[in-house]
Amino acid sequence: MICFPNAKINIGLFVTEKRSDGYHNLETIFYPIPLKDALEIIPSAQTDMITHGLNINGNPQDNLVWKAWALLQKDFPEKVPGITIHLLKKIPMGAGMGGGSSDGAHMLQLLNKAFALQLSVPQLMDYALQLGSDCPFFIHNQACFAKGRGEQLSPVSLDLKHYSLQIICPSLHIATAVAFSQLQPKAAAYDLSTIASLPIDQWKNHVFNDFEPAIFAAYPLLKNIKDTLYEQGAVYAAMSGTGSTLYGIFEKGKKANIGADTAAEQYYFE
Repeated sequence: MICFPNAKINIGLFVTEKRSDGYHNLETIFYPIPLKDALEIIPSAQTDMITHGLNINGNPQDNLVWKAWALLQKDFPEKVPGITIHLLKKIPMGAGMGGGSSDGAHMLQLLNKAFALQLSVPQLMDYALQLGSDCPFFIHNQACFAKGRGEQLSPVSLDLKHYSLQIICPSLHIATAVAFSQLQPKAAAYDLSTIASLPIDQWKNHVFNDFEPAIFAAYPLLKNIKDTLYEQGAVYAAMSGTGSTLYGIFEKGKKANIGADTAAEQYYFE
């Protein structure tokens, strides 16, 4: 059985509070995009993981796909067998698009369907949260206002199908812990739960990513890309998550010319 885990972008990202458990409270919009990995499972005598596409460093047992299998195999040992996992990695890693989280959440859904576990959406959400803060979003996988660690989700009526989306992924890996260490939490500058009522040409005056100032200071290339997106007609441009992905939202059929000197992967969706 196979599925195709998709990426997301953050539209706005306000870090509002440092929590006693070491996490941060935040407010953001998660928006799914059609950049996808491929994930296949085949029953097997023992569990193994084979990766394709982008190189994935580290032990397979540390991958969220494997951890998703381990969670369900522990709770349903007679229903969830050993499997061979094939993961075709296309979503850049450490880029602020949630590719690993999506893989883990989709693995939960794939196992639920393949082995008839009959887990409800709330149950899948609980398992997803054990994998990571933004994993539950990929169970819903529709535009959502997120708060708390990112697990408190409320769907919003936001649809960008009448715009084109350009994704720029420089070859920079920004560690999430380092990004958070540069921040001073503060109240959200705008109520993102109301974003559907805010005209998109006004977003740049209200909708910000709190990580941008410190990360742009450390990596001027990222600020240059964002500036170029706006200079070449983006209606809205921002960094996704803790970076390093930048994206621009354009009128249908338009995009920016980002030079090859950025050493960036680029994706374009009309």
